Amino acid sequence: MKIFPSSSIKRLDAYTIENEPIASIDLMERAAKALTKAITQRWDTETPVTVFAGPGNNGGDALAVARMMAEKGYEVEVFLFNTKGELSPDCQTNKELVEMMEEVKFHEITTQFVPPTLTSRHLVIDGLFGSGLNKPLSGGFAAVVKYINSSPATILSIDVPSGLMCEENTFNVKAHIIRADVTFSLQFPKLAFLFAENTEFVGEWDILDIQLSQEGIEETETNYEMLEVEEIRSLIKPRKQFAHKGNFGHALLIAGSKGMGGASVLAARACLRSGVGLLTVHAPFCNNDILQTSIPEAIVENDANETCFAIPTDTDNYQAVGIGPGLGRSNETEAALLEQLEHCQSPVVLDADALTILANHHHTLTHLPKGSILTPHPKELERLVGKCQDSYERLMKACELARTAKVHIILKGAYSAIITPEGKCYFNPTGNPGMATGGSGDVLTGVVLALLAQGYSAEEAAKIGTYIHGLAGDFAQKKQGMIGLIASDIISCLPTAWRLVSE
Repeated sequence: MKIFPSSSIKRLDAYTIENEPIASIDLMERAAKALTKAITQRWDTETPVTVFAGPGNNGGDALAVARMMAEKGYEVEVFLFNTKGELSPDCQTNKELVEMMEEVKFHEITTQFVPPTLTSRHLVIDGLFGSGLNKPLSGGFAAVVKYINSSPATILSIDVPSGLMCEENTFNVKAHIIRADVTFSLQFPKLAFLFAENTEFVGEWDILDIQLSQEGIEETETNYEMLEVEEIRSLIKPRKQFAHKGNFGHALLIAGSKGMGGASVLAARACLRSGVGLLTVHAPFCNNDILQTSIPEAIVENDANETCFAIPTDTDNYQAVGIGPGLGRSNETEAALLEQLEHCQSPVVLDADALTILANHHHTLTHLPKGSILTPHPKELERLVGKCQDSYERLMKACELARTAKVHIILKGAYSAIITPEGKCYFNPTGNPGMATGGSGDVLTGVVLALLAQGYSAEEAAKIGTYIHGLAGDFAQKKQGMIGLIASDIISCLPTAWRLVSE
């Protein structure tokens, strides 16, 4: 599913109007019908409804919804803010239709606003400003937003919470943004919905199909997409009847240190559960017994050092290399990692301590083997690119790093972003907060490593690996609940996830 910036959404509306063809007011009517259906499925006619409408098309949507809900027997009060005496044509049309309805208590605010009483029983429909907003709210509209936010009412926003920009909110005024409980977005999610700091404004969000032109959607380019199961399924390579382990690659995992053998076990088990033909784990001698006992399917190669990775190993016979889980940051490990990367020709998955070490060696970071993937969480990314004010800035800096270092990046979190060197960003919808637990990232490293070793491109491995990792986490959450979920549960559910997308 494509995610468009607000400028492109305007063009898609215009394309639909021109090519369907459909009148602008009829497209608004279509959107209002979808909104009304979604709202009336959640709230019954006993719920008093207060609609706040702005002067643009978002306000027009809200007025049309008010009319349709009144026709269905809801008690509706409308406040239309027309402080400049200028409404959009479609907003004007819907104003006239609402004015004719005796069932709607209608107020047009041109100067003084006397706020209504809002109780916990009320549903507020926010239609003040939509996706066309380009600067923070101020003055009277900011005051209205503050009043709505301070009320005990449930707040529903149409398309986007008023005051929230669809992309960048770095310099926005948080107090002047509607804090919606629910947001019904029209046709597409907004990029801002995928950033952690905007959750308090967006609340629960859902997408309503208003049948914008599919041809227009396909023709319009965007750098942002949401992964879907159909796409992941199409990327999976079927196994041939006479396949053998040599067909599915030999992966090398360099992981573990004294006290951190568990990280190497988790990454190794995840790798083996993701279809790799052979796996060799290079680890310090102190982890030998743990690995040999807990992962009999893996080959164990002992480092000469007792407690940490200190001696680079030959990577010529491996199709992919994973480095980082539980690696530690000793001086010996730092030197060994830099030397290892200098001579490695196979694509590398870098995670955890490996990323932290590379933060001090930017030259190595920009000379990684072709097809390499970095898997940082936000703090690890900031060590690489510097402090970021918010998720939008973090995403932009990650895109710049992917471009300059010519690597793919999996920026982990809710809606993990897979970023290509060409600037494309794919957001992952699978996963849940139960996966916010130690070892979850190690599991992801193992899954992605297995895919790279099997010959998937870096982009394919990052997309499939991230989606499957989240999907396995969702299956684990259903079994164990969010609080009780641990990283091993994700591994246990990998076969179920793989079966869903490959069979």
